[in-house]
Amino acid sequence: MSEIRETRLFMISPRSRLTPDQLVRMVHAFGAEALVKETCYGCLVEGPRDLVLSIRDKVREEYRNEVFTKVRAYPCSDPRRCRAQHGTRPGFAQLEEEWALLSRIQRGLEAVEAGAEYAEAPAKKRIPVNEFKKICEVQR
Repeated sequence: MSEIRETRLFMISPRSRLTPDQLVRMVHAFGAEALVKETCYGCLVEGPRDLVLSIRDKVREEYRNEVFTKVRAYPCSDPRRCRAQHGTRPGFAQLEEEWALLSRIQRGLEAVEAGAEYAEAPAKKRIPVNEFKKICEVQR
C-alpha cells in the first residue's frame, strides 16, 4: 500500500450482535467515497488514507470493543488474493485464529472499562515425580 491509499480490514468480534451487512451499511452511511467490500468476518475499506482513518475512528466511536481493525497489505480485489480470480489465501489461518480470540479481547476491554483490577495468575508449581506416578496409577 502506498502512503496515499490504504486498505483496512474491519473484523467483528464473535460476541457482537453486529453483522457484516450492518457494518457495511454504516460505513456507506458516512457518505464517504471509499470502496467497501463485505466479508464473512466484517469488511474491507479502501480509499485515501485520511478518509479510511476517519472511517476507522467513526466505527470505533460506535462499536468501541466490538469491531477491530488492522491494515491489509493488499488492495481489494487484488488478483494475488482474490478468490474470484483464483488467488491464494495464505494467512487465512492466522486471520481465523485472530477472529477466535476477539471475544476474549472484547471481554477484557469491557472488564477494564468497568473498573476491574488485573490479578496475575498464581505461578504453577511442579509436582514431585512420585506424586505424579500415584496420580497416573489411580487413573488406570
